[in-house]
Amino acid sequence: MKSLLIAFAMYSKIPVPQTDWEKRALSKAMCWLPLVGVVMALVLAAWLKAAAFLQLSPFLTGTVAMLVPVALSGGIHLDGLCDTADALASNQSRERKLEILKDSHTGAFAIILCGIYLLLSAALWTEADHSAWLVLALIPAVSRCAAGQLVVTMPNARGSGLLATFIEPMDGKVARVVMVLWCLGALVALLAADLVLGACAAAGALLCRIWFVHLAKKQFGGLTGDLAGCFLQLCETACVAAVVLGQKIGGVL
Repeated sequence: MKSLLIAFAMYSKIPVPQTDWEKRALSKAMCWLPLVGVVMALVLAAWLKAAAFLQLSPFLTGTVAMLVPVALSGGIHLDGLCDTADALASNQSRERKLEILKDSHTGAFAIILCGIYLLLSAALWTEADHSAWLVLALIPAVSRCAAGQLVVTMPNARGSGLLATFIEPMDGKVARVVMVLWCLGALVALLAADLVLGACAAAGALLCRIWFVHLAKKQFGGLTGDLAGCFLQLCETACVAAVVLGQKIGGVL
């Protein structure tokens, strides 16, 4: 129970009772990250259904839908995206990039990329046919399953930091099995919601993962908390883009 509360306290702004961050609880906290996404998915589904009932415009519906996971997470993963942008744009050595990731200051490239990301994500959510509301609503859960699986399989680039706080006491084998089960559950849920569009969303997440693993290993030598957050944000957008693409191709055919 403590590990569940820690996961929600760390990765969301959803109010939960305070608990001690003891080693045993920390060892299991990462395994609850997908459940944080499930709660966000429920909120997002409620918004999409309410927007359809009220006949709100696609722009308002899509923009708020894009902002729901950001608001519920407190922007913690968006912060990782911004830090990663500054690090990559520096064109410095691997060691210097890792130092930039730790820097709390926000550089110009972070602001620029954040603006581009939010505009692109809002545009994609607006472009999506919200009749596929269930597939779209599942995306926050899918991205957190994928991010959690990445965290428990990739090496820690820094060997310390906030991510290490969660990873070091973890039973790696158990965590990997749990994350695989979460990912399989997310895949089943997507396909049950809509076979074609669910497969599109899953493909978007998989392609994003393949690309990001290559990037993280080449540029940083592994994963950090900021990089995990960056991946989560990019994964969400990739899933939405894949759903939109599937809808457009289906419309043409």
